[in-house]
Amino acid sequence: MRIFLTGATGFIGSALVPELIKAGHQVVGVTRSDAGAEALAAAGAEVHRGTLEEPETLRDGAAKAEAVIHTAFDHDFSRFVENCEKDKHVIAALGQALAGSDRPLVITSGVGMGSPGHGQLAVEDVFNASHPNPRIASELAGNALLEAGINVSVVRLPQVHNPVKQGLISPLIEIAREKGVSAYVGEGRNRFSAGHLLDASRLYRLAVEKRQPGARYHAVGEEGVDVRAIAEALGRGLKLPVVSIAPEKAAEHFGWMAMFAPMDLPASSALTQARLGWHPTGPTLIADLDAMRY
Repeated sequence: MRIFLTGATGFIGSALVPELIKAGHQVVGVTRSDAGAEALAAAGAEVHRGTLEEPETLRDGAAKAEAVIHTAFDHDFSRFVENCEKDKHVIAALGQALAGSDRPLVITSGVGMGSPGHGQLAVEDVFNASHPNPRIASELAGNALLEAGINVSVVRLPQVHNPVKQGLISPLIEIAREKGVSAYVGEGRNRFSAGHLLDASRLYRLAVEKRQPGARYHAVGEEGVDVRAIAEALGRGLKLPVVSIAPEKAAEHFGWMAMFAPMDLPASSALTQARLGWHPTGPTLIADLDAMRY
């Protein structure tokens, strides 16, 4: 298929481009920069210039494609709510470009949207419409397109990792460097689900090939890794003491990350594995943290 890929030079997109090409697909990758265009061309992808801030710059590329995968997201968490709204508009524009066809659109969300409540295991067949995470805007936008007859499916991400980046854990590393300690909240028994980058990229490919309207998939290799174990891995790598932060002090210590640091976010991929024959094989989150060059 000719696949239009947003976020093609990002963390996930840069792994997804070779995954798709190796499987025989033609990739049209979105970038805003000359450096990104050079990287995409070197990887064997066609280049499309566009930005999330101007969704109309993406419509033409999507309209000419046989499938669309949307992995791009603005990760400036100081403007998280605004960026989630921006993602909603981008998803709407991509869907409009596919109207009147059964061409698949795979969008991205977080595994938390499948959690019935705090600390409960997130599963694929649950969509918690009252979830407080602003990222719910992405799935609400996808649902609207689905109701309009667009073939939309969702890949929900945990903390996606390799030895270079690890989702929300990467900012925890910077906070630890700044504060001189690697910290967790309370007893640190809250959990983050995790998945390796290459497993996630393979899941996107399988999802777009499956073409199943309304499907939700979880890119989860580990259902829940204790945040205290994550903090201890960072302490080893950074050679910093590991400390507990009282819940009432979390905002002072973690800044914007205080909204995520105490969250209990376990998630399952059992249904994803059964429905797609996808089985994660990558290293664990702690293994990748221990393999980092801090």
